[in-house]
Amino acid sequence: MIPAEAVEQLDEQFREIVRWHFSEETGTPFWIAWAREAGWDPVEEVRGFGDLGRFERFDGEWLKTVPHEEWVPKAFQGRPFTIFETGGTTGSPKQRIGWDDYKTDYEEFSDTLDDAAFPRGGYWLMIGPTGPRRLRLAIEHLANFRGSACYFVDLDPRWVKKLIAAGETEQARAYMEHVVDQAATILEQRSVDVLFTTPRLLEALGERVSIPEAGIKGVFCGGTTMSPQVLRFLVEEVLEGKVGLVPTYGNTLMGLAAHKPGFAEEGYSITYHAPQPRAVLRVVDPEDGEVVDYDEWGRVELTTLTRELFVPRFLERDEALRRRPCEAFPWDGVGEVRPFRGEAEGIVEGVY
Repeated sequence: MIPAEAVEQLDEQFREIVRWHFSEETGTPFWIAWAREAGWDPVEEVRGFGDLGRFERFDGEWLKTVPHEEWVPKAFQGRPFTIFETGGTTGSPKQRIGWDDYKTDYEEFSDTLDDAAFPRGGYWLMIGPTGPRRLRLAIEHLANFRGSACYFVDLDPRWVKKLIAAGETEQARAYMEHVVDQAATILEQRSVDVLFTTPRLLEALGERVSIPEAGIKGVFCGGTTMSPQVLRFLVEEVLEGKVGLVPTYGNTLMGLAAHKPGFAEEGYSITYHAPQPRAVLRVVDPEDGEVVDYDEWGRVELTTLTRELFVPRFLERDEALRRRPCEAFPWDGVGEVRPFRGEAEGIVEGVY
């Protein structure tokens, strides 16, 4: 049961963000034009999150073709924006523009971290995609917010995916070794407390060096499917039961979902909770769009609710189990996230 306070908070956020994006004073040109064509006034008619179904599903193609200026809220006009690209796992990359959302998302996420595993000050190492992706700035901001500096080893996941799709497994393996070589060199030469990377790269790095003996105290790990078996292996074998592990689930449109504490007690099954009310994750029937029952499989649906971005009912590439609220996050979660079975054949995760 979702507490009334969380329901009211989400209703208030939904009303505020809808009015922000659809009003003539502050609104987003794309959404103002959308409402005019749809023939109704969200500013006057929306009462709460229960009205989400009145909006059509967000079409990801809009982020590939609609001019960026159409996504700039009038209140932000004249402010230079950053352009972030998605990973392009299910096709050509999408772009979203932004200003401060990534900072807010990761500052809030910082509150969920244990200072012993993720000490303030010191140094971090990110092994992952930089370039046009939001993740690079977000991880560095999180490190800086916690008083730390960050080293980077760049990764081009698009190239790895092309190699794997073409059957060039040896080339893909050589590229992974190239990335791991650079990370191992930094760990040999520098003192690093915190590591951010993907499960496959973490495993590969663990074959080269002992992660705890290298001085790592905490690891963020995300970007691809982590089954209970994979998570247990990473915790017990790669990290030798000595390093804190925080699984992460996020993307350019949502921000970062935190995991429910105590996954070891739940058989290493991970549940993620969106940064509500700024973003909402639901698990829906892929056919009729209705929310499935708890502990049932369905497709992950994202709604983003910030002043920078309004994204209603976007169908993610993933499917998951609908999970109940918990004490730390009193709203629904998504469990055991994996590629959606209806599109799995077209998804190449690579080192992700």
